[in-house]
Amino acid sequence: MNLIILLLPIIAIVLMFRSQKKRQSQMQQMQTALEPGAGVRTIGGLYAQVKAVNDETVELEIAPGVVTHFTKSAIAAVLDPQEYDAIINGRPADDELPEPEAEEADAEPVEDKPLSLSKDSAEKGDVEGGAPASK
Repeated sequence: MNLIILLLPIIAIVLMFRSQKKRQSQMQQMQTALEPGAGVRTIGGLYAQVKAVNDETVELEIAPGVVTHFTKSAIAAVLDPQEYDAIINGRPADDELPEPEAEEADAEPVEDKPLSLSKDSAEKGDVEGGAPASK
């Protein structure tokens, strides 16, 4: 019984160190895969393109002509070119494209009139812009 109580914390510690070591090796592999032209996401959620890789830092282009320096450990993920393009340019991947919907011939067009609630229309209980005023 006492042996089980002593072994459980030791096993838990070994498992924690093992998973941490695995994460460190994955990060090391990702950092060695960094190359100019690759799209990346930083730990802060910033998407950028790698311009240059130095010993400790990476130069990232966050906008056309705007280059910043980040530590290699600030890179959370190296993205596939298609995924990076879809995120930056707003293009869905081919398998995510919506199916074209058939339009109904007898459907009436809907007016695209923005709903607004101004002070005057709220006092009058204007039907067009808002709800009747409560008193």
